[in-house]
Amino acid sequence: MAPRRLAVMTAIVVLATGCGAAGRSAPPASSPAATTPRPTILSQVPTLAPTAAASTSPSASGSIDPTDFVATVDNPWFPLIPGTVFTNTGMKDGKRAVDTFEVGHETLVIAGVTCVVIHDSLKLDGVLEERTSDYYGQDRAGNVWYFGEDTDELDAKGNVTTTEGSWHAGVDGAMPGIYMSADPAVGQSFAQEFYEGHAEDHFRVKALAVHVKVPFGSYADALLTEEWTPLEPDVLDNKYYVRGIGQVREVAVKGDPEELSLARIQRP
Repeated sequence: MAPRRLAVMTAIVVLATGCGAAGRSAPPASSPAATTPRPTILSQVPTLAPTAAASTSPSASGSIDPTDFVATVDNPWFPLIPGTVFTNTGMKDGKRAVDTFEVGHETLVIAGVTCVVIHDSLKLDGVLEERTSDYYGQDRAGNVWYFGEDTDELDAKGNVTTTEGSWHAGVDGAMPGIYMSADPAVGQSFAQEFYEGHAEDHFRVKALAVHVKVPFGSYADALLTEEWTPLEPDVLDNKYYVRGIGQVREVAVKGDPEELSLARIQRP
């Protein structure tokens, strides 16, 4: 199936293809993206140098046109239906992990785009260690964009110890990126975000029909991606997505052991 084209995005700089235009260093050596560049499916969007990304914001450059976006996120690989709660279980930092991912009913306007708000909370051994609000918007072609996050890391008493990693598109040079394309194809590679030195995640599509088994169910046609950031070159994750559900599994394949799998969905 031929990938859809993004309607009018004419100058956004965060869509790194292969050897990262949106990062300050190369991806992990174990990632195929470290070898040969791959063309972006958004051929109308040129890729520029990271120095340009650091000095350009969507609101200032006009590269994000809010009229190219819709009010809902219904990409089948990452549908965000308000009121839905996803519970993932597994291990992180050697502790029992429970991650709750709730699609909010509220929205937030970032860089002129109305974004769906996600409330994400992570408990380790029953103690809340991180809470995050994530912001996603979808363009008319069906591509899901990541517009920022507000993150709090907490100590054992519930006090905020750091907000590192928080960013909003259009603020301090931060740029949105593609989180999920409308028509995933093997080899597609994108920057998911760009806030230099703070948030520089990338992903690449590895396979379109793989088997994955999680507590919630077993699936034979999952989408498999790998995700990395030049800020942590020794870390590489694999993520699995199922049509009509979204992400069902995340596992570290390089770096500290970590795994989260979908255990329950509460629908509105």
